[in-house]
Amino acid sequence: MAHEDHPHHQHEHQHPGHGQRHDHTDVDWAEMGPMLEAQAELFLPLYEHAMAWLGKRQTEPGLIVDAGSGPGVVSCLLADTFPGARIVAVDGSGPLLERARTRAERLGVADRFGILAGELPDVLGELDYPVDLLWAGRSLHHLGDQRAALAAFADRLASGGTLALQEGGLPLRFLPRDIGFGRPGLQARLDVLEAEWFAQMRADLPGSVAETEDWPALLTAAGLRPSGTRTFLLDLPAPTTDRARAYAADILTRTRDGVGDRLDAEDRAALDRLLDPDDKASVYHRPDLFVLAAQTVYTAVRTR
Repeated sequence: MAHEDHPHHQHEHQHPGHGQRHDHTDVDWAEMGPMLEAQAELFLPLYEHAMAWLGKRQTEPGLIVDAGSGPGVVSCLLADTFPGARIVAVDGSGPLLERARTRAERLGVADRFGILAGELPDVLGELDYPVDLLWAGRSLHHLGDQRAALAAFADRLASGGTLALQEGGLPLRFLPRDIGFGRPGLQARLDVLEAEWFAQMRADLPGSVAETEDWPALLTAAGLRPSGTRTFLLDLPAPTTDRARAYAADILTRTRDGVGDRLDAEDRAALDRLLDPDDKASVYHRPDLFVLAAQTVYTAVRTR
């Protein structure tokens, strides 16, 4: 399951039209790979804090699986955090897994880094050994039956193994409430449309089952013992970097393409202005642009 390692409607945050693969046939993952990798790298400070926290909960894992790895940014960070572990990046996209393998080579961890191509959760049955740490970073919500998927994840864990589930958090923010034109509160109104889009995306997945998103309860139902919950921040204050500006522009462009026809004329005009590279009030130039994200990780342990 190819997915992007950044967050918005958090869904991954998820974003309308964001290339997240629900229909796996119409996305050129080789073309999108560089962008996905760059965006994941923007979130490295958040993931580094998450990994440091995980490192205190699962001290010496032998086998770590990144379920829904995308281009492998988090996979390689797991390798760095746990230098004694073997890492397997699992994804449905061959081109993204090749990016993950190349990244592992570049960072000097290729000797203990493997890839496994296939659709979650069934592909996990191809693993040769039980898993000591399974990281599912915003991949679960792309699976229709999340309860069944969690049970499959739990089934692959070794006794004492940990499942780390990254889901939920808060909507991403780039802009102040009042951006100087249009009605104040544009991003909050976009959040509403994205939440509706996400609900429809979930409903349209094959085998979709509605669930109350009580992740500790679902982890318990999968036979695991919840062991912790923590939310991690990405705080890139204004004035921000060109990479952050590119990220904001991409998110807002995909939002406009995905739900823009549901905006009123004033909000659509404001969004168009934010995305006009020639406008000094756009995200490409405005000095008050920032990136603020909050993403939550739940851990649970297999005790038998």
